[in-house]
Amino acid sequence: MSDIPRRDPRAEWIARNRLHPLHASITAAQSPKWLGPNGLWRRNPHGLGFIGPNGIKRIDRSGASQGSGQKAKGQQTQVQLPLHQVQNPQAYIVVVPDLVGGRLSSHDKDVLGLAQQLARRHADTAVLALVFGEHKESGFAEAGVDRLLVAEAPRYQGYAPEQRLALLQGLAASIQVHHWLLPDSVNGGGELGRRLAARLQLPVATQVWQCQEQQITCRGGGGRHDISRPLVPVLLLAEECAEPVSEYRCEALPFDAEVKSASAITRLEDLGQVAVDPSAIPLAEAEFILSAGNGITDWTLFHDTARILGATEGASRVAVDNGHMPRHRQVGATGTWVTARVYIAVGISGAIQHLQGIGQCDKVVAINTDPGCDMIKRADLSVIGESTAILRALHQLAQQPATEEVNDDAA
Repeated sequence: MSDIPRRDPRAEWIARNRLHPLHASITAAQSPKWLGPNGLWRRNPHGLGFIGPNGIKRIDRSGASQGSGQKAKGQQTQVQLPLHQVQNPQAYIVVVPDLVGGRLSSHDKDVLGLAQQLARRHADTAVLALVFGEHKESGFAEAGVDRLLVAEAPRYQGYAPEQRLALLQGLAASIQVHHWLLPDSVNGGGELGRRLAARLQLPVATQVWQCQEQQITCRGGGGRHDISRPLVPVLLLAEECAEPVSEYRCEALPFDAEVKSASAITRLEDLGQVAVDPSAIPLAEAEFILSAGNGITDWTLFHDTARILGATEGASRVAVDNGHMPRHRQVGATGTWVTARVYIAVGISGAIQHLQGIGQCDKVVAINTDPGCDMIKRADLSVIGESTAILRALHQLAQQPATEEVNDDAA
């Protein structure tokens, strides 16, 4: 059975889409020929050659780079980007990413892309990323981090702007910093950047979306006007301020210099997060969405599963038009554009308007009976089966830890 060729619809779709971020790796990993949808063998004319150490495409006419004969069965070729090194940095561009959920967001990667552009303007300058608390990110090198400083002390956990500001102040006294870059967001970067500028008495620019030479452009008037001003040391950057790093990778070496935190007067105490009803969260701000489509037959089970999982409810246009969900819960280009970190689509086939509305979601999970629908092709994880059975299984799994704790207490 292992010799039977099997198709991967998502890999084929990525191979046809040259703008997809995984296009290069998918085409590089493809064999010189594969079985097409009509049963004919196809060849990839763009798969010839490989990327050399200098980022230039080379052609190996012996065929070894194409994986014919010499490569072990099942082995894939990974595209190795050129390595950017800063041996002995004398100055730094300091970036403090938000790291929502412990991982770099698209906003963080845009900020790191601009940091690399600013670092190239100065000799012996590296990009230093300062991370507070534990993280789950493994792609700092690909995002453009030359040096990485992780502050894992408990006093930096949660909402601790005064403690974090004291560490930034100590960092400013220990190294030479050309610029401080933070995302201008509600996740902490905007507040911390303003506190930093006030503490160090440095000029600050907010909502920066463009930087050219010594001139920057900021958004003003609620995003209706552009304001040009000279480049300043502290930059609070808007989304899409620069292109993320994609043409090379950095070292992401640990920052080994000793940094002493300045004395901090603790006037704020973090009492933890306030429990919020997921149904009261707007779709545009929700991070975990359970969305229903025409494939839902048991709506009571769907609502109970969303409640137990702590997910915000969403719906496709068909489900809304049929009266199963209110209009403000509609997801898509004709409804609400969502940016959830996890989006679970149950019984949604994937119309183009719906796929546009979830384009910025981090992880998409699709539950559907049709393995060939567009939502399955878009999803990062697909579950083929009846929605009622899968939702009932999710319902039971979500309740299982609480049941086990009750049994342990009873024992």
